[in-house]
Amino acid sequence: MKAIVYKKYGSPDVLQLEEVEKPIPKENEILVKVKATTVTMADIRARSFKVPLSFWLFARIALGFKGPKKFILGMELAGEVESVGKDVTLFKEGDHVFAASLEGFGAYAEYKCLSESGPVSLKPSNITFEEAAAIPIGARTALFFLRKANIQRGQKVLVYGASGSVGSYVVQIAKYLGAHVTAVCSTANLEWVKSLGADQVIDYTSEDFSSDRETYDVIFEAVNKTSFSACMKSLKKVGTYININEPLPSARMLWTKLTSNKKIILSQNSPETSEALNYLKELVEEGKLKVVIDRTYPLEDIVEAHRYVEKGHKKGNVIINLDKTKLNKNTKQN
Repeated sequence: MKAIVYKKYGSPDVLQLEEVEKPIPKENEILVKVKATTVTMADIRARSFKVPLSFWLFARIALGFKGPKKFILGMELAGEVESVGKDVTLFKEGDHVFAASLEGFGAYAEYKCLSESGPVSLKPSNITFEEAAAIPIGARTALFFLRKANIQRGQKVLVYGASGSVGSYVVQIAKYLGAHVTAVCSTANLEWVKSLGADQVIDYTSEDFSSDRETYDVIFEAVNKTSFSACMKSLKKVGTYININEPLPSARMLWTKLTSNKKIILSQNSPETSEALNYLKELVEEGKLKVVIDRTYPLEDIVEAHRYVEKGHKKGNVIINLDKTKLNKNTKQN
């Protein structure tokens, strides 16, 4: 099968289209013919190994010290079940599914084996494979952290980085849960983010959200581009601060936890189960959750896609459509 392989950390140019062995499903696995996958910031960090200093050692252990342990990136996908292991009961050949592949990566390929007990679910019936592929990481992350914050109807939620993959889902899910949502993004994305359901939008290029007197029950930092002190200034005395980019607390965060009633929730992976995907599937089919696609690329243009996402200005999700892929004459034999 064709796959995008990388054998050293570096720029997008380390990604190469190659022929690799097609996987065979184990007794409890399904083999999925991948129709679409995504390019996320997690893929960018894994490829370049540009990670926060506090995360460096853990990332080296997980990804590989001298070079990548897992040669094929891709952390979410949608596709069709081609075959199933003999013990599989939840899926059958021909099922359309969507899944997170964060644990083992591997979605940048024509086929991927998945455990039937993992984060995989039947695809929402009213959206395309491209749209479904953009749900399992971004939307699941948004839902996981909003649940940890125990969002209540009528609470005020500020989303910093509301135009990205996770941020755009936070806006929609928080609104669905009954929150009053203030979204912070750039000038170009104000109206678009408002169309997702934000009650108020703030242009970070011309306004500092922490300069007014408004306070929030929850501040959701989706892109890690504002300061902790600014967030604390605008967070209510018993509010919750969420930062999905920082795995370890700073000294200031630890002091805040010790000396106040403010709750601080930092980066962690959501459970590798299907529960959240089943919930999100229902929201999509009910028309309560929209998937935003910025750009779509064929598999052989993965380098260009990575360059675009790495700039940090994508609006929603960037998709790799494997159905549109043409055989590359320069494909390497592995």
